[in-house]
Amino acid sequence: MNLRALLGHDLAYSFRRSPVAIAAAVLTAICIGGALLAPWIAPHNPFDAASLDLNKAFAPPAWVAQGAKAYPLGTDDQGRDILSTILYGARISLAVGVTAVLFSLSLGVTVGLLAGYLGGRLDAFIMRVADVQLSFPPILIALLINGVARVALPNDRQDEIAIPVLILAIGISGWVQYARTVRGSTLVEKNKEYVQAARVIGRPPLAIMLRHVLPNVMGPVLVIGTIHIATAIITEATLSFLGVGVPPTRPSLGTLIRIGNEFLLSGEWWITVFPGIALVTLVLSVNLFGDWLRDALNPKLR
Repeated sequence: MNLRALLGHDLAYSFRRSPVAIAAAVLTAICIGGALLAPWIAPHNPFDAASLDLNKAFAPPAWVAQGAKAYPLGTDDQGRDILSTILYGARISLAVGVTAVLFSLSLGVTVGLLAGYLGGRLDAFIMRVADVQLSFPPILIALLINGVARVALPNDRQDEIAIPVLILAIGISGWVQYARTVRGSTLVEKNKEYVQAARVIGRPPLAIMLRHVLPNVMGPVLVIGTIHIATAIITEATLSFLGVGVPPTRPSLGTLIRIGNEFLLSGEWWITVFPGIALVTLVLSVNLFGDWLRDALNPKLR
C-alpha cells in the first residue's frame, strides 16, 4: 500500500458507493467548516468579556418558554451564547486534536523508520519502550505528562501554556501505534529490490529511508492518523472535563461539558447537552470516515 492508492479510481468508486462514508464526510466538513468560520458565523463572541451580561445567564433555548431568539441554544452561567461557544470550542478541540496527531505521527514515523531500517539495539530499545507504554491506557499517560509539565512550569503561566502542554501530552501518548506500523512495513520494504538497488548505487541510508522507504509505508499511517484524530479529540475532552485541560477562559467542547455538568441537576440541561451532542457528532463522523478509509485501502476487502 502506498500514497498512490489514495488517489486511485478504486477509492473514489468506493466512496461513491458508501452512503455511510458520504454522510460522515459531509458531517465532518460541516463540523470543520463551522469551527474554522466561527469568527464570522457565530452570533456572538463568547471570549469578549466586555460583551458578557450576567443578567442573561441561564437563558433557555429559543423554542423554550422565556427563551430569546438572540440565543438559539440558550446561554451558560456567564451569559455566553451556547451556539457561539460550541463553534469556538470545536475550533479549539479540532486544533488540539489535529496538532497532537501530527506530533504523534511525526514522532512515531521517525522512530519506527529508524527502528525498522537500522535494527539492532536501537530497534530493541525502541520496541521495549513502546511495549511498556502500551501497558498503560493513553489517557493515563496523557494525565501523567500533563501533570508533570504543570508542576515543572510557573503557576502564573498555567492558562497560557495549557494548550501546548495538552498537545504535548496527547501527542506523546499516541506515538506507539505509528512507530509499530511503520517499523513493520519498513522491515518488509527494506529487503525489496528497489532498496537493494539504491544501496548498490551508493545512496546513503538517510536518503534511502526518506526517498524510497518512507513513501511506501505512509498509506497505513494516514489511515491510522484519520482515526486517531477522533481519539485525540476525545482525550482532550476527557482531560478538559477533569479540569486539567483547556482553561475555562478559552473553553473547548470538553470544558463546556464540564461547566454544564455542574448545572445539569438544577434544570439548565442545555449548557451540557448541546456541547455533548456537538462532540459526539464530530467524533462519530471522523471515526466513521476513518473506518471507511481503512476498509477501502485494505486489499483483502476489495
